[in-house]
Amino acid sequence: MTTTQLRPHAAPFRPRAARIVLGSASRFGRPDGAWWPRTRDLARELGELADVIDPLWGRLTHVAVNPRHWQPLPHGVVVVNGYEVAVDRFTEVLNPHRILLQSYTAGRWDLLVVPPPTSASSAARLMAAVA
Repeated sequence: MTTTQLRPHAAPFRPRAARIVLGSASRFGRPDGAWWPRTRDLARELGELADVIDPLWGRLTHVAVNPRHWQPLPHGVVVVNGYEVAVDRFTEVLNPHRILLQSYTAGRWDLLVVPPPTSASSAARLMAAVA
């Protein structure tokens, strides 16, 4: 009987899917969808968000946020899934519970941000109301 030793091998890391719902049609003044990030670290969370957004709307190019709830907030440009995304801060004019996303190919979207510590049942209700 011959035995072979199994060698450790690298398995590709796959991040968890972003928790997001998208509305069926844009309504004036209403968000286009809702996003429930796991943390308040925007640079960390954008990868999962882009995994969902990019195939639907085209590559994410710009993000605009009110910095109140994002710590740490990246300055200028952040690398997301191997490409650069510009990050803009708008303290005065942007609701702190919204994020604006932009793609060169498909336009702009406004998402309600459900705070990370929100309970699952409350987050589900908020996200269903937007969808």
